[in-house]
Amino acid sequence: MTTLNRRHAIAAGAAALTAPAIVSALGTEALAQAAPAAAAQAPGFYRYKVGDITVTAINDGFFARPLEGFVRNAELSAVQAAMSAAFLPTNALPIPFNTLVVETGGRLVLLDTGNGNTGAPTSGTWMANFRAAGFDPAKVDSVVISHFHGDHINGVRLRDGTAVFPNAEIQAPAPEWAFWMSDERMNAAPEAMRGAFQNCRRVFGPVAANVKRFEPGTEVAPGVTSMAAYGHTPGHCVFVIASGNARLTYMADVTNHPALFVRNPDWAAVFDMDADVARATRHRMLDMAASEKTRVHFYHAPFPSNGYIAKDGNGFALVPAQWTPAI
Repeated sequence: MTTLNRRHAIAAGAAALTAPAIVSALGTEALAQAAPAAAAQAPGFYRYKVGDITVTAINDGFFARPLEGFVRNAELSAVQAAMSAAFLPTNALPIPFNTLVVETGGRLVLLDTGNGNTGAPTSGTWMANFRAAGFDPAKVDSVVISHFHGDHINGVRLRDGTAVFPNAEIQAPAPEWAFWMSDERMNAAPEAMRGAFQNCRRVFGPVAANVKRFEPGTEVAPGVTSMAAYGHTPGHCVFVIASGNARLTYMADVTNHPALFVRNPDWAAVFDMDADVARATRHRMLDMAASEKTRVHFYHAPFPSNGYIAKDGNGFALVPAQWTPAI
């Protein structure tokens, strides 16, 4: 006959308590093996407030750009060191694409449109993410363009010519329009640039008469004011979103990936059409953001692509805003 003492009772009780946990753990593991996680990422949108204005970052995937030759005025070894310091690959730069949707004054406003269906295989996620965020392209009131590079304008019109936002007005910087829509400049451009000029005509040509061209400094939507930021392209603009004491600057392409060009603002990306002017603009905009402690959104920063600028030695650093489920 077995005699139960206090020690046996405690051991038996502990075993009884842990057994369900073991069974539960084994069951969970078996379930995980039976139902593997989905291969696709969750929808890429992130919503937050700027005062009374709601903004939503919409991700359009990324493009892997070979690193060699990407920075025109730095040795490849220095660029690779910067990539390594940011825990990024040293052979190719993954360039993200992140637009902004602004809900302001009862209007739905887009700041840039992504690659549409003309981008790389790793991009083209914009519309799925836009719809996942609860938006309808037919209800967009205004599309505001920062500049005319394809990754910012191709979302306006599909390859078959279909207008993606049929009820939206299109707004573009007047200096940018004057450059890219000039037949004289297109005819004088190097052959390598002809495609960019022709793409602008593909996107805007069918609605050219109705495109609203604004001068930098103009309010393009309630609480959204354009600002000249030339250099990356001749008429490149950024946008300041302001409500009460809150401000957010949509930096567009003042920098390409911040790991390179926020930390090294003197570096010139291959996409900067006037490197000297772009460099001066970059310093001015980053210094202003750091001094004023203004929240910023970069088109090519890692999603959700917003934070603050801090001075860091001879350069700057992007300090990501803390993610929060609250809006």
